[in-house]
Amino acid sequence: MSAVSWVTNATVLDVATGEVRSGRTIEIVDGAVADVRGSIPAGRDARGVVDAGGRVVVPGLISCHTHLSIVFPMSDTDPDEHPAATALRAAGRARAALAAGITTLRCVHEQHRVDLWLRHAREKGWLDSPRIFGAGRAITTPDGHGAGAACAVAKGEEAFYEAACEELAAGADHVKIFINGGLAREGEDPSHSEMTDGELAGTVRAADEHGAYVVAHSGASAAIRQALARGVRCFEHAYELDADTAELLVRQGAYVTPTLVVTRCEPWMRANGFEEATIANAAAAAEGHLESIRRAISAGVPLLAGTDLPPADDVGGLPATVVELQLLEQAGLTRLESLRCATVTPARLMGAAGRLGEIRPGCRADLVVLDDNPLDDLAALGGVRLVVQDGRVVA
Repeated sequence: MSAVSWVTNATVLDVATGEVRSGRTIEIVDGAVADVRGSIPAGRDARGVVDAGGRVVVPGLISCHTHLSIVFPMSDTDPDEHPAATALRAAGRARAALAAGITTLRCVHEQHRVDLWLRHAREKGWLDSPRIFGAGRAITTPDGHGAGAACAVAKGEEAFYEAACEELAAGADHVKIFINGGLAREGEDPSHSEMTDGELAGTVRAADEHGAYVVAHSGASAAIRQALARGVRCFEHAYELDADTAELLVRQGAYVTPTLVVTRCEPWMRANGFEEATIANAAAAAEGHLESIRRAISAGVPLLAGTDLPPADDVGGLPATVVELQLLEQAGLTRLESLRCATVTPARLMGAAGRLGEIRPGCRADLVVLDDNPLDDLAALGGVRLVVQDGRVVA
């Protein structure tokens, strides 16, 4: 789509400071923000101008727990599915995310490593898609939470090391593992630890050797502490998190992606054919899950916005990513703090601070034009008028 050199008449929200500045002009050069000023200087080329009409402009959102290829209900996953079918399903979800203002995704397991292929397609210009930080395939123990979901399977320290090296060699930016059970299957215990110390150590060793980090599906505190001791840096869900473990996460500089929406989306689950046992598991975990994240917030754990379900799927009239930010506000964050969970905080984790998640010189020109200010109501993030990515109008 068309290239943009100037976004004029913009009300710019600075997510780092909370400052809202009206009447601003954003200059874009080579796909990056060059300046945020009052107007187009006299004598400058005024081609490629978008008039925001006084509307609020925020940075493109970053969703940190994404499965573009996932099948619902998950029990319908076919590990032998043709890769073309996987890619088409994932590409549709990627485009929907972009239209919802999500310009960057962190994928944490995709069948056939389709995240890495979509990243390649975007770089080649074949596909408009969010920028992708991918894990390729997650790694599970033979009977672990990822069994049957087209993950890589390993057992023992060296096998986990080799499996992690294989994903990283394929182009993964991080490694995804499962240290606890989850909510997907009847009788599954989200507090049950699934990996040994050696398996954790082998995975982290591979990540360290490749300048990457490990992301862990996590249910309960004991396994989180075990994984922290072996160098795991990011934890997903944290359904049962106690105060002592929350403080340990802070001391070790670890991150948590709460995915609160997964335990508060019963109508969406029913519409997507989930089994009654899964719906019941999610409902039973909901209050404890919210309390766990309240403890994380009280301790000061850095939080990331992620949904587990496709990030643009409609949940009660809003994209799942927006609902997740609302739930983070319900857990105790301010609206600005919630917005940072989808902008500056994930950029910092992914080594993209100063490049993504803000509207300031040097950052990629990922901009979302909204009708209203999300600092007044986070639901405003559902009112997307225009999406610019790398200085191009993409939605």
